[in-house]
Amino acid sequence: MHGFSKNCLEEYQDQNIMTTNRTFTMLKPDAVKKAYIGPILEQITASGFRIVAMKLTQLTTADAQEFYAIHKERPFYNDLVSYMTSGPIVAAILEKENAVEDFRTLIGATNPEDAAEGTIRKKFAASISENAVHGSDSNENAAIESAFHFSGREQF
Repeated sequence: MHGFSKNCLEEYQDQNIMTTNRTFTMLKPDAVKKAYIGPILEQITASGFRIVAMKLTQLTTADAQEFYAIHKERPFYNDLVSYMTSGPIVAAILEKENAVEDFRTLIGATNPEDAAEGTIRKKFAASISENAVHGSDSNENAAIESAFHFSGREQF
């Protein structure tokens, strides 16, 4: 679980908005910088996902540290925080039946060299560290990550 405050998730769950048919994604700074926003969003919607919330934003160092707190003890943590604050991101909540699992399949393996043909990471990622897109790995994390980036009134 992420290092988010417990109130963040409780507040989100109290709003009774998140369902198991939603997931969270971020188009990372490398994808935004290379102007891949349109092609990636097109692939996402063509795969049956509905965008229920989306915004272009930039993570502060504190935001990135909190979002990736689960990796704090890992050797790549500081580089990850630096990378994720290096430019704007697109944060989005997606809806589809079986959203988390289907989206993980759509984005492909973390390492684009291992990603299946046609996946987002195979098409748009430069490396394991600049892998274009984040996707929640569980329904619980989808709720937590969504609550981190969006209030209930920002979702449709």
